[in-house]
Amino acid sequence: MENFIDQIKSLARRVQKMKDSILTEEATKMSVLMPFFQALGYDVFNPEEFLPEFVADVGIKKGEKVDYAILQNGKPVILIEAKSIQEILTKHDSQLFRYFGTTSAKFAILTNGITYRFYTDLEEQNKMDTSPFFEFNLFEIKDHQLVELHKFQKDKFSIENINTTAEELKYTNEIKRFIKNQWEVPTDDFISFILSDVYPGKKTKQVIEKFNGIVKKSMNEFINDLLNEKIQSALATTNVVPTTLSEVAATASEPVIEETGIVTTQEEIEGYITVKVLLQETIAPDRVHYRDNLSYFNILIDNSIRKWVCRLYLNSSNWSVVFNDESTTSVKINSVSDLLNHKEKIVEVAKKFQ
Repeated sequence: MENFIDQIKSLARRVQKMKDSILTEEATKMSVLMPFFQALGYDVFNPEEFLPEFVADVGIKKGEKVDYAILQNGKPVILIEAKSIQEILTKHDSQLFRYFGTTSAKFAILTNGITYRFYTDLEEQNKMDTSPFFEFNLFEIKDHQLVELHKFQKDKFSIENINTTAEELKYTNEIKRFIKNQWEVPTDDFISFILSDVYPGKKTKQVIEKFNGIVKKSMNEFINDLLNEKIQSALATTNVVPTTLSEVAATASEPVIEETGIVTTQEEIEGYITVKVLLQETIAPDRVHYRDNLSYFNILIDNSIRKWVCRLYLNSSNWSVVFNDESTTSVKINSVSDLLNHKEKIVEVAKKFQ
């Protein structure tokens, strides 16, 4: 599993660097898709296992071809429809839908090399569902998704095992999508549902409008409280083997002063732990490091100064954080916990170094 994860993340970094040079569907297949399925353990040069241009006759149409089919015992088990890395996956599902119904395959993958959408027939047997049960993004890798992707590795692949989790995955994703939508723009029904337990009065339109902002604020504070608890727990249990005096600060409650005069404060360490927690689904924690300077506190990936994510300026009365984006954006902060409000920006920058 560990080797598999390393291969996928290595491919992600490679594709991120060359994506602007991949201009055609054929180039996408050769430089992205084939390495991806090689990482899953398939011999992409063996047509008895990984067959390109698989013929899937559709009704009276003969010779209709799927880009690839993964075979078991001579029969297709996974169909793969590939698009150019430059295309956004939107309207191609119907094409794959037609292919699915004419073969014995139980799974279908629609991909542009970055996004991989996995389909099956949960709603009606032998008829491909209109929505995927699992989606994997090569540029937004999450640990729990790697676990699911690993089930499609050649040595692990089992139709029965995947079928048992496909339904749960599908509805888990639907629930998460619903929560995300409510988080951004809560509906009147959602607000009314929350008020049913906390507000004794009648839920009129005016009351619901009044509570709209309160509900959004409450949800934000709830998540921030959870993150703060996790960060404080991480701070309490951090066990760093120091290699420099500044790293001793990670296990100390008092500021540490190096011989250079650099002072690493508890607030800076809290900032480091906060960013580390925010990145845990994007970057492996052991890849996140820090390096203190006289004027600012650097948070780095792979301990490389070329891979800095953000810089904390906490040594004056006006605190700020600077992000390593195209504009080197600087934002004022009043406390370390304000970093929680900038998770999207922190993750966006860090993805450059996946």
